[in-house]
Amino acid sequence: MNRYAINDLIKWKKSSRRKPLIVEGARQVGKTWLVTEFASRFYKNIAYVNFEDQKNMRELFAENYDINRILQTISLATETPIYPGETLIFLDEIQEAENGITALKYFQEKAPEQHVIAAGSLLGITIHKHISFPVGKVQFMTLRPMSFFEFLDAIGKESLREVIEAGNFEIVKSFSSKLSELLKTYYYIGGMPEVVLSFVRNNDYKEAREIQNEILKSYDLDFSKHAPLEIVPRIRQLWNSIPTQLSRENRKFIFGLVKEGARAREYETALQWLIDAGLIYKIQNVSAPKIPLKSYEDSKAFKIYTLDLGLLGAMAELDEKTIIDGNRIFVEFKGALTEQYVLQELILHHTPYYYSKSNSKQEIDFLIQKEGEIIPIEVKAEENLKAKSLSQFVAENKSTEAYRLSMSPFRQESWLTNIPLFATETI
Repeated sequence: MNRYAINDLIKWKKSSRRKPLIVEGARQVGKTWLVTEFASRFYKNIAYVNFEDQKNMRELFAENYDINRILQTISLATETPIYPGETLIFLDEIQEAENGITALKYFQEKAPEQHVIAAGSLLGITIHKHISFPVGKVQFMTLRPMSFFEFLDAIGKESLREVIEAGNFEIVKSFSSKLSELLKTYYYIGGMPEVVLSFVRNNDYKEAREIQNEILKSYDLDFSKHAPLEIVPRIRQLWNSIPTQLSRENRKFIFGLVKEGARAREYETALQWLIDAGLIYKIQNVSAPKIPLKSYEDSKAFKIYTLDLGLLGAMAELDEKTIIDGNRIFVEFKGALTEQYVLQELILHHTPYYYSKSNSKQEIDFLIQKEGEIIPIEVKAEENLKAKSLSQFVAENKSTEAYRLSMSPFRQESWLTNIPLFATETI
């Protein structure tokens, strides 16, 4: 498989301001595979320590931060010589090592010539605990599930992906039916690497769903294992409410759908735990579509999405026939999978928001900020090209660029561009 994030790792390796790199991401998005694959291609050696499996190494940083002792211990434990620029030091599940994250500071200060990557499934949670964090001494990269373009590469459709990326929509139009079918397949399979790999090898939808359910079970076990005991029930309630939240036409998060009578303050910690674990995306409404969008966040209005649309389908128990056969998926579940898909594609390159105008039915599915402009994006699950809210927004805000994502072909109009859903990543 090919993960585009490897290009970010190459830039990190070549950078003159390289620091120890922390790779964040939810469990099973492929962090370990990505870093080991990167090392196999661009280094002579990899000194790999997994602090979850190698319990004897968890005290490596407990006594002191003597970098020479640490390097020698890693070299002996991994039976790997450590040479600057030739050996990648990979500290996996670093949150399991006492003082592990703090120790990254000393790699940067005492051994900046060494190439060090740390990763962990629950790093976001660990970082927000009361630890001595090496501010300014590390760099970050977030790994997410495989995008639709990465999925096309994985199933041997690189040529189709290349044509879309090149913007050759006259050629793309000839293959739109095929691409729509592949997009439906992606809706079901999603972007979790183990699921994609299984599908590539066996073309078995049932097996793919079994793996998705196993992943969901592992997340549920993480709730009990890693979250504070008193918030575990609330985490589960929030997590299990996601399909219900997204099935509503207005997908604004409602605490009352989690539990009758629930209030925000009861669930704030549980919500933040899921965000820090990388399991959900929280997308804020803005009070006004102005630059910078972050300054206009409406803290009381937001939507939440899960990290992967394949997992969302599994959570909602959507079967293969519903998604793959015909066009039913584009009218059932009220476009939830389509909006989830678009969010996953946008978040690869942007920080998306949405805009719901108070005292009005006007709502823009997503807003992004690009080159000093606020760009509205409307999502249509079918070929319905009515865009009343979008046209009103463009008129009121004098937008110079606007997108409608639908199952219709590429079309450039005076005030907006219609982009096929399978080309969302080109935005």
